[in-house]
Amino acid sequence: MESHIIRPGHLTAHQVATQLGISLGGVRLLVHRGQLKRSGGTPRQPWYAVADVAALVAKRQERAAA
Repeated sequence: MESHIIRPGHLTAHQVATQLGISLGGVRLLVHRGQLKRSGGTPRQPWYAVADVAALVAKRQERAAA
C-alpha cells in the first residue's frame, strides 16, 4: 500500500515504476546499482526525488532515440 503522506517533490516506488515503465523489482535494481537514490520514507515505503526520476526518464529517452 502506498503512503498517502509524502513530501512534495517526491514519488513512491509505485509511481517511479509507472513513470519508468518498469516493475517494483526494477526500481529496487536501480537502487541496488546506484542509479537511483532513496530520499526519504521508510525501508518498506521509500520515496524518490522527482528530479532523480526525471533524469532517468530523460536518459532512457536519449538511449531510445540513438
